[in-house]
Amino acid sequence: MISRNTAILESLWAQGAIEVERSPLFEVSPVGPVDFDRVEGMLLGLAIGNALGESSEGLLPEQRKDRFGEVRDYPPNPRARNRAVGLPMVDSQLAFWTLEQTNADGRLDPASVAARFAKGPMLAMGEALATFHRNFNEGREWFRCGAPSAGNGALMRIAPVIVPHVREPSPGLWADAALCSLITHNDGASMSASLAFVKMLWDLLTMPAAPGPNWWVETYVATARPLEPGDTYQPFNGIYKEFQGTLTEFVEEKVPTLLAQELPVAEACEAWWSGAFLLETMPSVLYILARHGHDLEEAIARAVNDTWDNDTIGAIVGAAVGALHGRKAIPQRWIDGLSGRTSVDDDGRVSELIDEARKR
Repeated sequence: MISRNTAILESLWAQGAIEVERSPLFEVSPVGPVDFDRVEGMLLGLAIGNALGESSEGLLPEQRKDRFGEVRDYPPNPRARNRAVGLPMVDSQLAFWTLEQTNADGRLDPASVAARFAKGPMLAMGEALATFHRNFNEGREWFRCGAPSAGNGALMRIAPVIVPHVREPSPGLWADAALCSLITHNDGASMSASLAFVKMLWDLLTMPAAPGPNWWVETYVATARPLEPGDTYQPFNGIYKEFQGTLTEFVEEKVPTLLAQELPVAEACEAWWSGAFLLETMPSVLYILARHGHDLEEAIARAVNDTWDNDTIGAIVGAAVGALHGRKAIPQRWIDGLSGRTSVDDDGRVSELIDEARKR
């Protein structure tokens, strides 16, 4: 029996209303079992990576270093009366609103998640989120609200779609990931990246040890390529502005070349840039994980210090290494200093939501 979300996805394919290709992934059941401590590591890694980048988001690495030095702890924060605590950005806010709604519904209901996003208030709202919000409040159906944007706004919040499937894995996970991504971003690069990342997260949750450096790019490309509808993109920044092609073509061509040169993360990310455009975010994430995925703290530190959109790249990298290494590998000081907010004043809410999910 197919899941409700699989039936919705089939309907959207029939209408030509979703920018993702039907690939063999949608027929494959993820393999368990999954230790919930690893799931908790994934969720906390996302929140911590996001919070460590919050105070210096939008600064270039050299500017950040001049102002903050090497960021490895939460700096004093004016949003918390100058206490050194980890506060959320919209990335972890939307991720944990997704978890909140799936806890309440007992499954991923994309219409409910969309309504939760629209209810807000969001801590910040970029162009794609503003488009979603406007479309939803104008009365459009939830699956017609997403922007045609190749930004990282769906990828940054996608990890919690795994949680309802931990105890009973099924192919419905992939439909959930596609529809959850669609809520805000109806774009081929965005949806293929979100689905490929969910597949990688599941693999990481069940791995006994860190994969080799080549695994990250090879797995991403092999998973994402069949999902891409063939849309082509061109970089806005960096040294590869002549490139025109798909996101997987860019990743496959550029990331291994710089990995072979063993460039520091900051130099590699300067080559393709490291903003919110997926031609910048995805190679940055994969490069950091290929170089440092075996070391949770160093991977998150490099994401937070060496990229421009560091709060979002920190959240994505944090989810990946948290899934791989589990809660036990996260420095206790990062856990203790995390406010656990999902809005402006609900301290501890992240821990409550994780505990609720654990009990289901």
